[in-house]
Amino acid sequence: MRPRACTLSGRSTTPNSACRSRRRRWTGCSESKEDPMTRIKICGLTREADVDSAVQAGADAIGLVMYAASPRAVTAERARVLARRLPPFVTPVLLFVNPTPAELERALQAVPDALLQFHGDESPEDCVRPGRPFLRAARMAPGFDLLDFALRHPDAQAILLDAHVEGYGGGGKAFDWSLIPANVPRPVVLSGGLNPANVTDGMLAVRPWAVDVSSGVESAKGIKDAGLMRRFCDAVRDADARMAVAEN
Repeated sequence: MRPRACTLSGRSTTPNSACRSRRRRWTGCSESKEDPMTRIKICGLTREADVDSAVQAGADAIGLVMYAASPRAVTAERARVLARRLPPFVTPVLLFVNPTPAELERALQAVPDALLQFHGDESPEDCVRPGRPFLRAARMAPGFDLLDFALRHPDAQAILLDAHVEGYGGGGKAFDWSLIPANVPRPVVLSGGLNPANVTDGMLAVRPWAVDVSSGVESAKGIKDAGLMRRFCDAVRDADARMAVAEN
């Protein structure tokens, strides 16, 4: 189920691996031919060292949580500081849960080039109102109509699939990948309980446009592990290579 790809051009400034040398910026979906490179987003970063390690590992995007109730939350000013460490072609993503207009404005002033991610009860109109590219999170559960959800968010760059748990966010829980239909009309970001050990299986099963990880590469909540991030990115590139062989 590899959906429409994004034409993200550009080359990373970070050397050392094929993964990093082919990094693309995470913006601008198109109807063009499929791109074999699955995008990697590492979410919930709170420390400068973790941002640097994520970039070195090969992340295409880093997620900064703007939801105060999260143990991984950062302020708008911290988001500014962390995002400034990113080299060209690595995208900052600001994650919101039912933000107020003032909260959105502060965050966008701090990180004006960010991709937005809406993870709460936002309507399609709420997501479009800031005038910025965005991802829309869908909380997967038996009976959830993902096709209808995606059709109600035609302006989303992609639909991020996460586990349905109490409250907001996936809580590091995986969901049943068989719940994902094959004809989702927007690019799919696979999230929810991913880690270096299972991301290859998830990619082979779902064929997503991108993958998103948070707790699966942590040593504690909000504290990323450089080795786990590197292993996760390596596993994604291994899955890309396996899928490329299978499709040829």
